[in-house]
Amino acid sequence: MRNFNEWLSNFRDSIADYSYYTNFEKIYRNIDNIKVELNILNSLIGSKNIENDFENLITKYPEVLKCIPLLLAVRAQEIYAVDIDGEFTYNFKKINHSVEQYKIFMSKTGLFDLMKNHIINNLVDYATGVETGLDSNGRKNRGGDLMENLVEEFIKKAGFIKDVDYFKEMYIHQITEKWNIDLSSISNNGKAEKRFDFVIKTSNMIYGIETNFYGGGGSKLNETARSYKTLAWETEEINNFTFVWFTDGKGWISARNNLEETFDVMEHIYNIKDLENGIIDEVFK
Repeated sequence: MRNFNEWLSNFRDSIADYSYYTNFEKIYRNIDNIKVELNILNSLIGSKNIENDFENLITKYPEVLKCIPLLLAVRAQEIYAVDIDGEFTYNFKKINHSVEQYKIFMSKTGLFDLMKNHIINNLVDYATGVETGLDSNGRKNRGGDLMENLVEEFIKKAGFIKDVDYFKEMYIHQITEKWNIDLSSISNNGKAEKRFDFVIKTSNMIYGIETNFYGGGGSKLNETARSYKTLAWETEEINNFTFVWFTDGKGWISARNNLEETFDVMEHIYNIKDLENGIIDEVFK
């Protein structure tokens, strides 16, 4: 009989690798796509008559407009703004207001000051910094990928081969069609399309696997624990199918009660320490 408190005590603070923090390849690619336009905009740095120079520039090179949202750390190509002078939705793919209105935008957002007062020297360097900051928003997705990648490495180490006896991101209908197994009890009779992170097929069992890692707390953890407890119950009556959950992360400390409830009723719930101790070789037979 496993002890929940002992099991939880082995949860990790982080599984971040070196690529988790910043995806420079993506950043450089994004900047390369607008580097020419940014260099054209560089002509405004230190301008003594920036409004006139800006007007001449976008009249001759309207394509430079697409760079402007990034200078404000905005991904969208449409930006909404409102004040006592009115409300406007600016389109930076194509001009949808007068040049005068775009000049107002540049002035009120502070971009004219940034450039004319020589606060920055090069918009390519500046935009690279902005892209780096925006890329930090992708860490949440990369965090989820890290746990998937970690589990997959242990699956491979156990001798399973991708697309032969283990499969990634597999939907219920694909499992049903491939092995002719009735999973209607976990798909609401075909109305819900559940996807498992991994599916392992052995000679006498199909394993549906979910993976996640939570470095921080939040309401999502309680919801996850409850839903996986329900999924574990629903799959108990399915012949030749087993639900397995690999999870970890100190974020679970804040949701330990719900996690413990799931731990108490779910046979196959494991952490990274279990993986390191060879649980895949022990369970997936």
